[in-house]
Amino acid sequence: MAKSLLSSVAEEEVKLVSEDWRLSQFWYDRETAETVAGEIRRLCSVSASSSSSSSFPVALVACPTLYPYIKKLDPNISVQLLEYDKRFEEYGSDFTFYDYNQPEDLPPAMKHAFQVVVADPPYLSKECLEKVARTVAFLMRPQHSFSLLLTGEVQKERAAELLGLHPCGFRPQHSSKLGNEFRVFTNYDPKDRLGGWEHVELPPSSLNASLNMQSTLEEHIKE
Repeated sequence: MAKSLLSSVAEEEVKLVSEDWRLSQFWYDRETAETVAGEIRRLCSVSASSSSSSSFPVALVACPTLYPYIKKLDPNISVQLLEYDKRFEEYGSDFTFYDYNQPEDLPPAMKHAFQVVVADPPYLSKECLEKVARTVAFLMRPQHSFSLLLTGEVQKERAAELLGLHPCGFRPQHSSKLGNEFRVFTNYDPKDRLGGWEHVELPPSSLNASLNMQSTLEEHIKE
């Protein structure tokens, strides 16, 4: 990510509430939060025909670290945080209570309403990712939408099978050092950003879904 995107964040330390490990909360370190927030900012400005970043609403599913970093980069980006921890009600109307055990128990107005959806399932289990994947599908606009998943390396095959996502070279890090290696997965090729796509073998169904999505998105991404 270009340094200019980071400068406004670097001027002042972003303040976060303390982690609650009972809720499986582990905040990203500063470099990770700035990198992902910068990528989201870029995705919100991919359309040359739109002059307002608010035209590309962003949903953050269980990844509250990103909210203040995105808002510091561009306060005009429309961001909705879906989170179980009600301490984040301090974000007002930008907060929606979310329990991954009820993946589609969300306001009807949110269905297929978001251009960018970023998710970080709270647990590294098949059941948790399957339910969060249902939430992502509920939130994303049917066309020209971008999906990013931050989760453990162990979820690589499931991320491909459930959402048609590819792993990127960038490795997210957390303020509290975790034993599990984390990855970023996307439904679009970030080219030279996020470390680019890694070349891996995907199941045929996932590969076809990903290729169809990529051909559509490439028409709308400015290089």
